[in-house]
Amino acid sequence: MNTDLKTQIIERVTPDLIQVEQALEDNLAPHLDLVKQIASHLLFSGGKRLRPLLFIHAARMCGYGGRNEALFSTMFEYLHAATLLHDDVVDGSALRRGRDAAHTQWPAAQVVLTGDFLLARALDVAARTRNPRVISVVANITRAMSEGEIDQLDKKGRTDLTEAQYMTIIARKTAVLIQGACRCGAILAEASEEEENALADFGFHLGMAFQMADDLLDYTATADQLGKNPGADLREGKLTLPMIYSLGRAGSKDREWMVQMLTDSTFTPEQFRKLKETLESLNGISYTRKTAQGYVAKAEQALGIFKESASKTILNLIATYAVHRKV
Repeated sequence: MNTDLKTQIIERVTPDLIQVEQALEDNLAPHLDLVKQIASHLLFSGGKRLRPLLFIHAARMCGYGGRNEALFSTMFEYLHAATLLHDDVVDGSALRRGRDAAHTQWPAAQVVLTGDFLLARALDVAARTRNPRVISVVANITRAMSEGEIDQLDKKGRTDLTEAQYMTIIARKTAVLIQGACRCGAILAEASEEEENALADFGFHLGMAFQMADDLLDYTATADQLGKNPGADLREGKLTLPMIYSLGRAGSKDREWMVQMLTDSTFTPEQFRKLKETLESLNGISYTRKTAQGYVAKAEQALGIFKESASKTILNLIATYAVHRKV
């Protein structure tokens, strides 16, 4: 991650982050202490709060004059945390954000049900906006993300996954939530249809870039940077863009070896290092980065209809951060 860029963003959003953290704590409010323990294990483990920040600054850029943006923004973090709890159980992930995954500390059934609680809490916060369109967007996000995860699970271990299929999966599992956060910010501010659609486009393209960058980090970042072991996608049989592109360019010998890596989750650190070198030589890494940068350019272009403001600057900085981050 570009340290200067991260610093610029944090300097601008620190007051917002403080409010978001307090709102997440205040509105979690489960009746059972066990639910709070499980939810808090992930929810307060150092997330970037990207989605709440996008919601807040989309609303402000569209002229929102109320005082509830931090409260309403929590619905997107609760949604995000719910999907992470569920994903870690489904994938059998050992680590999340540098900590033991929740299902390694509590029974998986309890973790899944805590995820369900967070989904319900997100809908409850959406209802507090008293705006049916916000509620509809959040409900549709939940449906789309569920379908995206099911689609990815159904295609797990497939070595013939196409780039188009990959794009469909990440659009549902990642881009739709980021898009929804931006769209709902516009809805809250009663923005024009043109402004709402522009922010939806911004969020979609940012979400696509963010997931591609995330998939790239699985091959380029260290365990300390990731908060989990590199190569997790590969071990789980998930084919992402760096591998998809490289498999399409590989000769028969390299392709056979790469497919073997995908089907054998017990590969060694040395084998993984060799795979990264192979992806570099076949341009899988550079192609993924270039494709993500293309989506960021589209995201930034979508904001062109808005006049300059502090919030527009923050949204543009976040878009640039999406492809330059190291975590």
